[in-house]
Amino acid sequence: MFPMSSLSTAESVLNDVTGSNVEIENLDPMVRRAITAATSLPDLQDQYDKIPSSIEAKLLPFQRDGVRFILKHGGRVLLADEMGLGKTIQAIAVVSCIREAWPVLVITPSSLRLQWASMINQWLDIPSSDILVVMSQLSGSNRGGFNIVPSNTKRPITLDGVFNIISYDVVPKLQPLLLASDFKVVIADESHFLKNAQAKRTTASLPILQRADYKILLSGTPALSRPIELFKQLEALYPDVYKNVHDYGNRYCKGGVFGLYQGASNHEELHNLMKATLMIRRLKKDVLLELPVKRRQQIFLELGNEEMRKINALFRELEVLKIKTKSCQSKEEAESLKFSEKNLINKIYTDSAEAKIPAVLDYLGTIIEAGCKFLIFAHHQPMIDSIHKFLLKKKVGCIRIDGTTPSASRQALVTEFQEKDSVKAAVLSIKAGGVGLTLTAASTVIFAELSWTPGDMIQAEDRAHRIGQVSSVNVYYLLANDTVDDIIWDVIQNKLENLGQMLDGHENSLQVVGQPGRSPLKHKTTGSSPLKHKTIGSSPSKHKNLESSPLKQKTLHSFMKRCDNSQSDDEPKHKYPRQ
Repeated sequence: MFPMSSLSTAESVLNDVTGSNVEIENLDPMVRRAITAATSLPDLQDQYDKIPSSIEAKLLPFQRDGVRFILKHGGRVLLADEMGLGKTIQAIAVVSCIREAWPVLVITPSSLRLQWASMINQWLDIPSSDILVVMSQLSGSNRGGFNIVPSNTKRPITLDGVFNIISYDVVPKLQPLLLASDFKVVIADESHFLKNAQAKRTTASLPILQRADYKILLSGTPALSRPIELFKQLEALYPDVYKNVHDYGNRYCKGGVFGLYQGASNHEELHNLMKATLMIRRLKKDVLLELPVKRRQQIFLELGNEEMRKINALFRELEVLKIKTKSCQSKEEAESLKFSEKNLINKIYTDSAEAKIPAVLDYLGTIIEAGCKFLIFAHHQPMIDSIHKFLLKKKVGCIRIDGTTPSASRQALVTEFQEKDSVKAAVLSIKAGGVGLTLTAASTVIFAELSWTPGDMIQAEDRAHRIGQVSSVNVYYLLANDTVDDIIWDVIQNKLENLGQMLDGHENSLQVVGQPGRSPLKHKTTGSSPLKHKTIGSSPSKHKNLESSPLKQKTLHSFMKRCDNSQSDDEPKHKYPRQ
């Protein structure tokens, strides 16, 4: 072992050895260029002290190591931690160290734009108005207060946010503007979206990344099947090193039978080279002792204008019924109107599910790319059918268990999911698939819909979080603003509080990581880590510091008031605000 600077001397000495037959295999020129380029980058580790203490204290040890790795490599890295280990949080922490290089551009799949906005708003305490999100349409209310810029307009777009969040789909359209803006800090989330060299989003995104001084690529699956899928990501980070696909292909992509550079060769060298120069990767099993047993996260979906018009019309109809109920004179009429309200809420529940289907499938595409096993729960048949058809269309191996599945065949389906690596997904109804099944082969649980009964959801979560599970379980709730999700979320929170106080003597709740609209400094916590204090597995004593609800909501009418834009200041404030 010796430093690169001594390589030529070592070669000379070995060549001068007499009396022995010495064979020297020189390092590949690309390997030399990569090591030289990486060592020439400035070490920014002294910038670590600039991380706000409110963030640094909440990073888990392996996340702090990740931040230091990125800074050591000059803010130019492929962060390839396995799904669920907080890549977003690490990237945000790094960005907090280099404020002098702001503004920041974030390129992400369309389904994760609002998620990034919420995380930045929470972790960095950046005003919502400074977070610009480019979206094709604004459906529903903008509760986060973000600066929403429509992409489907003929007017010129200005990216003047402190943080500017766009999807890969709009990069080709906005490329001239993005190049002119000359962002020095660019984050590319789910960077495996750049694996196809011929795709428009790849050819448009690459120059923007290459021009940046600091570029952070995030992906739990940077290559899904072969080394050639890494090339464009490597070229984005080090364009002077990985500039010739033939050099890379001949070295690392030989041996394929399906075409040029479709194989794998010298893979151990490539792995070591990437780890030494640009990649950090940790698996759940590597950091399991640092992780809580179960973590929940809200994912906010973007719904289409047409879908939202239908839902908004139903909410207006509900408001009219509420007014009539308040003003009616007879008990019989009041009961009739309340019965109509209940039926209308059920219709809103059903129609909200159908309105969410396109957005749910969009998010599901991102999960499929990650290549992990997952459970996805839904309640309504149209949602379950759409998810199942989508997975079959994408050729994803899956099982399905709902009310129509014969009891005799359910165990065989469970065994298939548990034992076959090719079966990646389990499509489950919250009622039929939420009890009596052991599905610990998955550590990712997704709820496409909410249930009115919190116990049903916790039971469903525990299909993966039970004896036999050897990993931390990540639970994702897919929510849509201005739909029935607004009502149900508050209902189940209050039900859990009441049950928790009655049975356990303390409040319980569906606590989530990174709850939007809450700064880490303002959030009531029961521990120092945003992951650890929001964990189902904590002991009852740890909940004693949780603030009691300032006002219990007693009737359905109080939940409906959220639909009224003219809400007065003296109406009940929600303990669990959503954006």
